[in-house]
Amino acid sequence: MDDIDRLLLTRLAADGRAPYAELGKAVGLSLSATKRRVDRLVAEGTIRGFTALLDPAAAGWALSASVELFTTGTVAADRMRRDLAAMPEVVSAHSVSGAADTLLRVVAADAQHLERVISRVRDLPYVQRTSTVLLLSDLLTRPAPLSPDRAPT
Repeated sequence: MDDIDRLLLTRLAADGRAPYAELGKAVGLSLSATKRRVDRLVAEGTIRGFTALLDPAAAGWALSASVELFTTGTVAADRMRRDLAAMPEVVSAHSVSGAADTLLRVVAADAQHLERVISRVRDLPYVQRTSTVLLLSDLLTRPAPLSPDRAPT
């Protein structure tokens, strides 16, 4: 990956719908050369896909919560992934270090809906308990930096 790739990735992270001509102008490449680079970044897996970022509140999700899962014993990651994927309100799930085993981000329409979602999570046979924190507002959300060697010091 060179500086042109990094600049393309930065531009695409800011606007995944930017036209190739606009991207090419920003990085000093022709439209076709820009498209070839983006196609290569997709083929290599550097770019995993393109998606629309939705505002949860505009989509009807008034509440967002962080839910820590504490499990009994070891749970196969595939099983947990499958169980959580069946719950559309679970928008992300992560294995974590520390006291909890898994950290979820959950959205819900209201407090009663959140309570039902947490109950469904607690009903999973391997969940011992949960701990929930309501998220009040997003202070910062952004894509991951391009590479550790490019991070500010």
